[in-house]
Amino acid sequence: MSRFTWPVRIYWEDTDAGGLVYHANYVRYMERARTEWMRAQGMDQRTFRETTGLAFVIRDMQLDFLRPARLDDELLVSVDVKERRSASILFDQAVVRGDAVLVRATVRAACVNLDTMRPALVPDGLFLS
Repeated sequence: MSRFTWPVRIYWEDTDAGGLVYHANYVRYMERARTEWMRAQGMDQRTFRETTGLAFVIRDMQLDFLRPARLDDELLVSVDVKERRSASILFDQAVVRGDAVLVRATVRAACVNLDTMRPALVPDGLFLS
């Protein structure tokens, strides 16, 4: 699977008192990029939930903050599938500005049945293109 990227611009609301992007906002940017990656695969989250009764929830996330982003920066958030298991997907993600990597992350999203909140198999053929 090829790398997917999603653009983000930094606004006042994204920054803290020091003028830097507040750390939790990077998690938001990565979530949005995974959502748009899913949409690019032909499945939006609402349709996935309504047709399968399943959803992806974050099981684990490791973040490495390398450099700060600031007001008006134009960033790209990448999504790469590192591993696909029967009931989860492991993503490598990065937030970059130009050639500079600002944040790296490894994110495991588990597929769960929404009625039981128990692990469920990722449907065959989903996210293979």
